[in-house]
Amino acid sequence: MALIKPVNGVDPKFGKNCYLAENCTVVGDVIMGDDCSVWFNAVVRGDVNSIRIGNKVNIQDGAVIHCTYQKTKTNLGNNVSIGHNAIVHGCTVHDNVLIGMGAIVMDNCVIESNCIIAAGAVLTENTHVEAGSIWAGVPAKKVKNIDQTLLEGEVHRIANNYLMYSGWFK
Repeated sequence: MALIKPVNGVDPKFGKNCYLAENCTVVGDVIMGDDCSVWFNAVVRGDVNSIRIGNKVNIQDGAVIHCTYQKTKTNLGNNVSIGHNAIVHGCTVHDNVLIGMGAIVMDNCVIESNCIIAAGAVLTENTHVEAGSIWAGVPAKKVKNIDQTLLEGEVHRIANNYLMYSGWFK
């Protein structure tokens, strides 16, 4: 069973049809929408500030979602995929975003809608990712605009697949 704990009297809240892997951790001031999944060894730690998660968000194996005490909250939009071992910290991620495996998104970053952050990319503090773009590298830089084929073939496909995968485990 997933480790779900209150912090300072605040319990995490979950929408409908969410899947929480047996060894994931969700604590504190976390509000998660419908059709979300938190996978094996992933941590969503709303202990020092709030974490808000939209609908159809998947937080894949080993990913960490956190924030900074009295400074930054974390907000994830709808249809967001957080890749394996990614770190998403004190930032805002809008709708239809794929954050690749092992990527790091630091405090006060804003990722607008319809974007891909490549595997291993590091978005340094205060980076603003404009809508419809792909970023890669260390530190991450814009590499190109996203086209509709890539948006459908990657961003939407992965989010939909993770909704299907979670059904296998329920």
